Amino acid sequence: MDFLVIDDDKTFRDATCLLIDGEGHYAEGACSGELGLTELRDGKFDAVLLDLNLGKEQGLDILPQILQGKPNLPVIIFTAQGSVKTAVEAMRRGALDFLEKPFTREQFHLVIARVQRFHQLNQNIERLELEVKDANAQSPEILLDSNAPSMHAAMDTLLRAAKTPASILILGESGTGKSVVARAVHQHSHLADKPFVTVSCPSLSKELLESELFGHIKGAFTGAQRDHWGRVKAAAGGTLFLDEIGDLPLEIQPKLLRLLQEREYERVGENVTRRAEVRIIAATSRDLQKRVAEGAFREDLYFRLNVITAVMPPLRERPGDLLRFAQHHFKHFAGLCGRRLEGFSEAASAAIRAYSWPGNLRQLRNAVERAVIMAKGTEIELDDLPAELRGQTVAGPGGAETPLEIGSMVSLEQLEEAHLRKVLERTPSLAEAARVLGIDQATLYRKRKKLGALRGP
Repeated sequence: MDFLVIDDDKTFRDATCLLIDGEGHYAEGACSGELGLTELRDGKFDAVLLDLNLGKEQGLDILPQILQGKPNLPVIIFTAQGSVKTAVEAMRRGALDFLEKPFTREQFHLVIARVQRFHQLNQNIERLELEVKDANAQSPEILLDSNAPSMHAAMDTLLRAAKTPASILILGESGTGKSVVARAVHQHSHLADKPFVTVSCPSLSKELLESELFGHIKGAFTGAQRDHWGRVKAAAGGTLFLDEIGDLPLEIQPKLLRLLQEREYERVGENVTRRAEVRIIAATSRDLQKRVAEGAFREDLYFRLNVITAVMPPLRERPGDLLRFAQHHFKHFAGLCGRRLEGFSEAASAAIRAYSWPGNLRQLRNAVERAVIMAKGTEIELDDLPAELRGQTVAGPGGAETPLEIGSMVSLEQLEEAHLRKVLERTPSLAEAARVLGIDQATLYRKRKKLGALRGP
């Protein structure tokens, strides 16, 4: 945790900062209320230790300014003997606790423990608010309730491993719900009340990613204006989720291997070795064995991560889940947008079933959200769906509109006609169209004439 100590007594301020550093936290000092407020604007702190008597300034005047800008920031009041009544008044105004000078190390530990509990409670509240906000759209239960045997196998593996300290590797195409099930594993584990911290490996440069993971000290590189604790520290006691680990830069991989094997790390620019009690869950859409063969991923790191592995099946391999997932998202977005819709038309349902969904769950969610917004009638029609889902449609069994996709319930003649039309539309000449189709121009000419000429040769 990061603490800001605001006290005009340099000796006491420095001693308090050393005490905090000795407990494995970071502390920064400010000699006045004005400088303290500036530090709070420019930096990110988890708690403030504020002296009531700041020379010409009064802590009771600084306290409301702190809480106005950061209402959930815990503030601990320093008070000299004889001013406890004033400290109690400060707590009535929003301070979390107070310490009477001089204090013992044990008294200090009790207050810091309370700050940590307060900080953990706020983190839990933020996590729950985020989960509630997106519960209907990203609920793990929708994945757990899958009809696909491959999904049952994956979730059985993950939930069996959840209550163990073993590292977990989740594989699967982009959009298959890897991050959702990673959080589900955390929620079903013995660490459920501890932090769940995510790091997206491809999102930052090598230098910034290393700092984001392990932290850095002031002056470690250009722009490092103050000490920073990384995500490993933020996840202490909980779960660190490394998303798209297949894109982790090669230079950082030895440090991650050390974290996994020895539970040790150093911040960038620092020689102090620190302990890290975190559970690692990693996910990737990459073929890690291929990355190892290419020299882009360390073999020893791959083996260390590959303790428990589960593969998230793509949506095209789970046809029985498609309409159920679509209905789930439909209810969520219809309620969110205040739309009174009855559901999907027969043609729209057929299009959803027929489409291959290369973007998986994420693409399905976005498509349904768009359809709910664009729907003109009481149902979501085929025209309300994105263009890539609509494609060519013909009258299928029972007269219902059926999208023309490989595997659709249509005749070969209908499928061939749709394919010929698309290729002719997308090629610059009859010769090029014949080459793509693998037939001679004369055959294509006869077929095109049968369809009714779309354009000249």
